[in-house]
Amino acid sequence: MPSNPYTISATQQSSVEINKVLRNTYALLAVTLLLSAVTAGISMAVNIGFGAAMIMNLVAIGLVWFVLPRTANSINGLWVVFAFTGLLGAALGPTLNHYMQMTNGGALIMQALGTTAVVFFGLSGYVLTTRKDFSFMGGFLMTGLIIAVVAMFALIIAGFFGVHIAGAHLALSAVIALIMSGFILFDTSRIVNGGERNYIMATVALYLDIYNLFVSLLHLMGALGGDD
Repeated sequence: MPSNPYTISATQQSSVEINKVLRNTYALLAVTLLLSAVTAGISMAVNIGFGAAMIMNLVAIGLVWFVLPRTANSINGLWVVFAFTGLLGAALGPTLNHYMQMTNGGALIMQALGTTAVVFFGLSGYVLTTRKDFSFMGGFLMTGLIIAVVAMFALIIAGFFGVHIAGAHLALSAVIALIMSGFILFDTSRIVNGGERNYIMATVALYLDIYNLFVSLLHLMGALGGDD
């Protein structure tokens, strides 16, 4: 039976669109990661405090929650993404300076960066090669993320009252690292299978996966391999 030419044309058009989204996403992702590295370096050089970093985190969250959804389909969305990732990069400054004060701090940071890169390229490469659909993981990952966030705030509040649970922060970092690894599979799968057609939103999703994975791995390696 001859194939329907309209169906073939639609399939080819969809494939071209998906490949375009992939190219644009990874190109923008590379730029945002470089921008974050630059702003993190500047933040470290001027030695901003954790208070300023918290404010930058809050502003970045406001941008991605309230401004980006309204601008994601225009050129203004790019400027929002640059502001968002620049702020998050700068907010890393105090944390990086904290680890740099350790004798092996530089090595810990590079190990966390290297491990993050290996995990990201490995998981993304697997999805890009197999085209496997990981959309079924969405509900589980979001539930896990909500639980992790609640646990994080609970630990912060407990700390204010002088209550410290041995190993809790280490366990939370490990859980977040696993969740972010799952999100890399999920978010890459959404792009590959046509679930996400906006490369700006796709970039933000993958950027957050990488950012949170790096921070979690840095905390883990700092706790397990630190010398203070």
